[in-house]
Amino acid sequence: MFTQAHREISRLNPEDNFLFEERYKDDFDFPIHFHPEYEINFIHNAKNARRIIGDSTEEIGDLDLVLVGPNLVHGWELHNCKSKKIHEITIHIPQDIVTQRTLSSKIFKQLKDMLHRSKHGILFSRETALKIKPRLKALPKITGVSYYLEFLSILDHLAKSSNQRMLSNLRVETTDFQNSDQIKKVYNYIQKNFHRKITLDEISEIVNMSPTSFNRFIKHRTGQTFVSYVNHTRISYASRLLLETDLNIGEICYKSGFSNNANFNKLFKKNKGCTPKEFKKQFIKTKRVL
Repeated sequence: MFTQAHREISRLNPEDNFLFEERYKDDFDFPIHFHPEYEINFIHNAKNARRIIGDSTEEIGDLDLVLVGPNLVHGWELHNCKSKKIHEITIHIPQDIVTQRTLSSKIFKQLKDMLHRSKHGILFSRETALKIKPRLKALPKITGVSYYLEFLSILDHLAKSSNQRMLSNLRVETTDFQNSDQIKKVYNYIQKNFHRKITLDEISEIVNMSPTSFNRFIKHRTGQTFVSYVNHTRISYASRLLLETDLNIGEICYKSGFSNNANFNKLFKKNKGCTPKEFKKQFIKTKRVL
């Protein structure tokens, strides 16, 4: 499953501590995926939907709260869910949100242990989900340092909560997307240049490979061809502009590296399952900090 999963590129900037997203929807339209960030996912009113985390596949109840560790394959499917108003809160958290020095402190031992266990995925109890729901919903109303401290307090609450259950027998180690010098070069180069055309010959030279070898390499490491990977990067950037700016669709199209609106709309819908306009309407709010 790991090799077939979609490698999501988060909209987190290097200066962000975490990314908060909340929306109501009638389907789970994002493919099975993984990413280097931790993820908290709270889902309400999606009874009988299917949760997939690593090798764990389960139907969920009316409340579902999980913590997914870095690069662990995960996703949700509609399955037998009949709800037309699924409520979802997703928080992406970079791996270095708390330094190793801080985690080595005794007062953070339970948090450190929870983050370690999250490599298997952690399901929290319904009682914990009910208690944490109002705090999650209130996060976007808090600003500055108070926002950061409240989020750490939420993590501490989760770490100390009872009846946690690890979900997957699989455990993703750190020999992943981020730890290859070659893939880091590719990632950094694409991040700096996706707004223009990047040729296969050009990118192959960056890592001293032939175009054929490079295509095999990028497919193996990301599950996508080079062209698909670049387009996914562009769609991810466009998604952020849609949510955080008042730019029109045409402006976002060209700023994201697409040459025309028709191609942009086609690829966006293929990637996100909806048009750019529909995507913008789906999300209630997006919050970045620092």
